[in-house]
Amino acid sequence: MKIIFSCIVLLLALAAANSTAVAQRETANGVEVEKDLALLRRDIRAEKKKIIAANLPLTETEATKFWPIYDQYVAEMTKHNDEFFSVIKDYAANQKTLTDAQASSMIKRWVEIQIGRDQLRQKYIPLFERVIPGKKVALFYQIDRRLYALLDLQVASEIPLIVQ
Repeated sequence: MKIIFSCIVLLLALAAANSTAVAQRETANGVEVEKDLALLRRDIRAEKKKIIAANLPLTETEATKFWPIYDQYVAEMTKHNDEFFSVIKDYAANQKTLTDAQASSMIKRWVEIQIGRDQLRQKYIPLFERVIPGKKVALFYQIDRRLYALLDLQVASEIPLIVQ
């Protein structure tokens, strides 16, 4: 129940941030979304660890071992997210003049980033399992995935569809 409430709070916060940041600057080739995405990422980063901590019951011993691994995981995931947001910014800036080849290249980059994220999640399963029980690892990944799903939804709502 706490997870659902936390996700709703985060979604409302993102929606509020979105309503203040919707003033995207239209360009000849697309829209400028860099400031919006930076605000969104900052908000997610600030709240994500708090939401996980509030919903993942860890003993003091588990927490001492879990959080350093989590911080490594986040640092590595941030690299994938940087690539993802680079593709989004590139698309948004050029979406009105995008060629078929550019669109194909972007979708391939996006899929590779998704694969990289999933491989990273898979890499960290045994690392987390060394310090917390399997059910807690599963709960962590459920929470983590929900938060990323909310972020993906928020980003998708900000980006215009391809102009035909």
